[in-house]
Amino acid sequence: MIRRLPLLLLAVATPLAATAPRAFQDTTALDRAVTAFAGHGIGDEGGARTPIDSRLKLAACPMVSLAWRSEVHDAVVVTCTGPEWRMYVPMKLPVAAPKGAAPLVLTPSEVSAARPVYVIKRGDPVTISAGSRGFSITRDGIAVGDAVAGGRFLVKIDAAKAPIQAVAIDSGRATLPGWTE
Repeated sequence: MIRRLPLLLLAVATPLAATAPRAFQDTTALDRAVTAFAGHGIGDEGGARTPIDSRLKLAACPMVSLAWRSEVHDAVVVTCTGPEWRMYVPMKLPVAAPKGAAPLVLTPSEVSAARPVYVIKRGDPVTISAGSRGFSITRDGIAVGDAVAGGRFLVKIDAAKAPIQAVAIDSGRATLPGWTE
């Protein structure tokens, strides 16, 4: 009888441990909170562009706080202070047109002119420089992606290491984020 008691306890405890709930944040609840905060539904102008990815495994938060990322209301910042995590939910911005304005019609040349002008393209050699008064450092690398002036992109410096993030300045020139030229 005494030999069977540990086996019985093990058999009873195993299903309970296997069915214990995981401590992950419910992304559907976050979607509802963002919708209530923004006042517009998912996919609607002024609402979230898309639902929050349900594959995210965020630690469960007893109370999240929501705030606009900027005055443009381009994203909602969802923050949890314990456990600490933060995420940005991009918003679908409304296309603002003055009341009574005629619809905007673009010619093919105007459409091509509205395309971004990339100063750095994937595969281009790039010199990254950073410094301030009294010192400067430069490194050469290869662009991993395209970038417009002022845009961020990745640069492969060393084949054995992960690419680093840089900010495009001009054709073949970049700096590190947080540094100015």
